[in-house]
Amino acid sequence: MFPIRDHNPSGRVPYVNYALILINIGIFCLYSLLIRDENQLSWFFVDWGLVPQEVMAGQHLYGIVTSMFLHAGFMHLAGNMLFLWIFGDNLEDLLGPVRYAGFYLLGGMAAGAMQIAAGPESPVPMIGASGAIAAVMGGYLLLFPRAKVDVLLIIVIFFRVFAVPAWVVLGIWFALQLFSGVSTPGEGDGVAYWAHAGGFIAGVAMIFPVWLGLGGASFWNQNEGKPPHPEATYTLGRSSIPRVARRK
Repeated sequence: MFPIRDHNPSGRVPYVNYALILINIGIFCLYSLLIRDENQLSWFFVDWGLVPQEVMAGQHLYGIVTSMFLHAGFMHLAGNMLFLWIFGDNLEDLLGPVRYAGFYLLGGMAAGAMQIAAGPESPVPMIGASGAIAAVMGGYLLLFPRAKVDVLLIIVIFFRVFAVPAWVVLGIWFALQLFSGVSTPGEGDGVAYWAHAGGFIAGVAMIFPVWLGLGGASFWNQNEGKPPHPEATYTLGRSSIPRVARRK
């Protein structure tokens, strides 16, 4: 089960969110075209990713930021950009472009710090925008807990899209990160679960003063826990493929 879209258009064009998506895609395409050898690509990630062991030794500190714009493959990139596309625009709409850009970068750095704390001696580079995007998701959850999000449910050959509140989607996602982080100690399965959890917690913490400034619980009551814009509706049209009558 994973989200594919929300029902909550933003009130202004989310230029920063679009720019972040384009930058991530552009950087991925650049090094994917220039570096064809897998061994060289691995060393590229070591040089520009976040390596906890090196950061603890005071080396390659720039990796805390540069790691946010690297991805291990197309599906890694596509999944992260989909989540950013769904949840980032409403947060930028409320925070404004400058504060949103700062929120995103600080969230990514907090995620990296959490991953370092979970394995300070690890020599494995952490890459990906998922920590920063987790912060966006945490902020979204606090501000718009009842916003509708369409999720795609896949069970073997059964596919279905249905709308659920954001607190369900994001709450389950966060719980899975915590469970996976605890159940896969050490290097685990190669996924930075603690970075995801750390980014999410940082996002909630950073947006909390904003939420209080907007009125706290009364802000939820104003729009029933949803963004303050008309809700988008999606309908599945009837198939244009003609139906064939069953033979008797």
